[in-house]
Amino acid sequence: MKKDSERRILLGRVSGAFGVRGELKLESWTEPRLAIFNYQPWILRSPSGQESEISGVRGREAGKTLVATFPGVDDRNVVESMRGTEIHVARSALPPPKSDEYYWVDLEGLDVRTVDGGALGRVSHLFSTGANDVLVVRGDRERMVPFVMDEFIRSVDFEANLVVVDWDPEF
Repeated sequence: MKKDSERRILLGRVSGAFGVRGELKLESWTEPRLAIFNYQPWILRSPSGQESEISGVRGREAGKTLVATFPGVDDRNVVESMRGTEIHVARSALPPPKSDEYYWVDLEGLDVRTVDGGALGRVSHLFSTGANDVLVVRGDRERMVPFVMDEFIRSVDFEANLVVVDWDPEF
């Protein structure tokens, strides 16, 4: 498991140009979405895999769109070439989660066992269905466990590197 200082969290993506002065449209997965600007520096990862770091990004909401200004970027063509660029931050840049809340990246790689002690595998990733989040566990096969505390997720123990679930291994 990577140390927090090395781990990154994907917070958003450049979705295109806004206007002609080099402003960028962003997708933000922070809550609220403007909070993405609170976590800097950003590590930008282009679709081709090139990475760079940027600080001093400013942003605003424009209707349903999030608009950003990157220092030194004032050309629409440059912005268009950045479409699809992912916005990451170091895990250490985020505040500690509240009690009974977890960053998905912190759960990835944890071992998963049933309440009876049966090994199911490791947390691969999580995704949201809208109704609830889902823990994807890969072991002898892939299982999807609703991330509902107390009902299906019985405990999360970072010291033991373990998530205990109330889940039928046959399901």
